[in-house]
Amino acid sequence: MRQFQHIVEVATRGAGLTEITGDLEQFVAGAGIQTGLVTAFCRHTSCSLLIQENADPDVQRDLLSFFRKLVPEGMDWVIHDAEGPDDMPAHIKSALTQVSVGIPVSGGRPVLGTWQGLYLFEHRARPHRRQVVLHLVGE
Repeated sequence: MRQFQHIVEVATRGAGLTEITGDLEQFVAGAGIQTGLVTAFCRHTSCSLLIQENADPDVQRDLLSFFRKLVPEGMDWVIHDAEGPDDMPAHIKSALTQVSVGIPVSGGRPVLGTWQGLYLFEHRARPHRRQVVLHLVGE
């Protein structure tokens, strides 16, 4: 059994989804692991990871709109606002999604469906630099 790790730096443009499937595929291919499991872990509390459709950009727009309506800025009961009005809603959105995703590896490639991609889901309004740790275990 072998293990590999890599950190993907993701520059976001503000709230929205940034696809990192290419980074994932490149990492797995470079490791030479044929069968295993790759875990993607987001090192932040105001963004998250999603496996989502990567064919129709309307899916991304609809997800962003849904989460904006589900957890809007300006909730008057929110106490944590030291970093701005989008900070606590971003933490809530992150709690509702996930910061870690496991993806099987077979034949030296991540086993994603035809229309699936791995995304960093930025929940803050301003651009940020984010890190996603990829950890691959297999043989």
